[in-house]
Amino acid sequence: MNTSAPRHFPATRLRRMRRDDFSRRLMQESTLTPSDLILPVFVLEGENQREAVASMPGVERLSIDLLIEQAREAYALGIPALALFPVIGAEQKSELAEEAYNASGLVQRSVRALKEALPELGIITDVALDPYTSHGQDGILDQHGYVQNDRTVDTLLKQALSHAEAGADVVAPSDMMDGRIGAIRQVLEQEHLHNVRIMAYSAKYASKYYGPFRDAVGSAANLGKADKRTYQMDPANSDEALHEVAMDIAEGADMVMVKPGMPYLDIVRRVKSELQVPTFAYQVSGEYAMHRAAFDNGWLEAEPVILESLMCFKRAGADGILTYFALEAARLLQR
Repeated sequence: MNTSAPRHFPATRLRRMRRDDFSRRLMQESTLTPSDLILPVFVLEGENQREAVASMPGVERLSIDLLIEQAREAYALGIPALALFPVIGAEQKSELAEEAYNASGLVQRSVRALKEALPELGIITDVALDPYTSHGQDGILDQHGYVQNDRTVDTLLKQALSHAEAGADVVAPSDMMDGRIGAIRQVLEQEHLHNVRIMAYSAKYASKYYGPFRDAVGSAANLGKADKRTYQMDPANSDEALHEVAMDIAEGADMVMVKPGMPYLDIVRRVKSELQVPTFAYQVSGEYAMHRAAFDNGWLEAEPVILESLMCFKRAGADGILTYFALEAARLLQR
């Protein structure tokens, strides 16, 4: 029998397998579970403090004590990890971002508190200087306002080491400096922190979808009308992303990130197919804000759209998804 012959209607009716729930489930190619989700969280100073993020309805900045409560909920829902982002006061920002590697800083204290409360919950920390710089850029500037690569890497090393020593399970450099993954891996090995994982933001694009996030961490006002095109990737490029990912893996990254998410699912697919490495994607603040606005205005139905949007990441090849919908999605998946 020639099985390679073309299959034609009516011998082949593709709708047969779509007729009933049981057969649709049997042929489903991608699955989504709470284990695929990572919850990004914003932490601020104080006690019993919460602040709404105006451009991200439903998302709040939380003090450490309230963050632990949210972390307990996430853990109970089966979410394996949190991604931690700090909200730093203006008095602690500087041109050289010294607060980034303060052993008693907000992130470092948050990590210790979270690991004490929930030792099995994965804690991912953002290794980047923009929350700490007075100018809002992700690095140290020269006299012309250009971000200096190697000097910035020196500071990122200190920041990543301080996070690892505080107990972070994963450090996630999101700065897009060249060579920082290899440098961070080397210092972690030297300090016998062999099992601290590196999630490299390898394909991070100079996107306009980040606006609400910059509001949330308080860097938007510092950045002003400046941009990050001299170090984040051109949205027009795809091959370049493969070079970035390959370099970071060679330097010691354990997993890689594509950011933003849904507008860049072609990059997720290429990274997963061509390099076959643990691949993560970030459904960023602008994506969240657009969805939330549509839900709040009755233009889209929230629950099925949230799950559909996340399933798209899985179909594209993402092993995990950072999403502000993580709690809602996990609840829906447990029904």
